[in-house]
Amino acid sequence: MPAEVDKVVCYVIHDGHLLVFTHDLVPLTRTGVQVPAGTVETGETPEQAAERELFEETGRRGRVVQPLGEERYDVRPARDEIAVRRFFLMAVPEADLAERWGAGEFFRSAGGKDVSWTCWWLPLEDAHVLAVGLGAKLGAAEAAVR
Repeated sequence: MPAEVDKVVCYVIHDGHLLVFTHDLVPLTRTGVQVPAGTVETGETPEQAAERELFEETGRRGRVVQPLGEERYDVRPARDEIAVRRFFLMAVPEADLAERWGAGEFFRSAGGKDVSWTCWWLPLEDAHVLAVGLGAKLGAAEAAVR
């Protein structure tokens, strides 16, 4: 039986655009277009996890506007895991929709490989391209920002 892991997914929407990223050194066919997301750590609320993940993955500070619901995602065969994802609509204080910037996670001290990606603003009507079930609550997000 696969383990259930608590996750958060961040929909940062600004002026009809969604904050996304694509990996720099891993093919798009393997990672797809993603939004900030990650695991809820021990002692952390899902809202706190969403705000932390947004900052860790993009360098941007933001706040949770509202929860959008929960979905279960079977990660197999990549990992023997069921991701229990809590989706959040989020906001940042300001955004330049033409900007692209680098970010990543750096694991040298832990012995892992560094990972880098490019963050950018995707028009919300094109967000159907999100990978691995990350688009599951786009309709709820779009309705919430109307």
